[in-house]
Amino acid sequence: MHALSIPTWMVHISSVIEWIAAVILVWEFAEITGWRAWRALSWGMLPALVSAMCACTWHLFDNAPALEWLVTLQAATTLLGNFTLCGAAWWIFRQGTQTAGDPGDQSP
Repeated sequence: MHALSIPTWMVHISSVIEWIAAVILVWEFAEITGWRAWRALSWGMLPALVSAMCACTWHLFDNAPALEWLVTLQAATTLLGNFTLCGAAWWIFRQGTQTAGDPGDQSP
């Protein structure tokens, strides 16, 4: 018997794929608009991706006790990701308020 059912695996795997797609789309948005702060969001999303991969790896090996360190790594990368996403959001906010300062200037 495995740790996760097929439908649960489908949710886990599709979530990781969606997160990867989101990282790429946010990066592309930054490239198209020229708003560099959005690149920070892309980078800030990576620790959460590592966290998800830790969880999937641990489950892939049926929650083997020898791999319990992955749970600690998952927790650490989740915490790091929360801070990096917060920092990226702050940077996007700052860039938005600086751009909004001059009503005639619509450039990023």
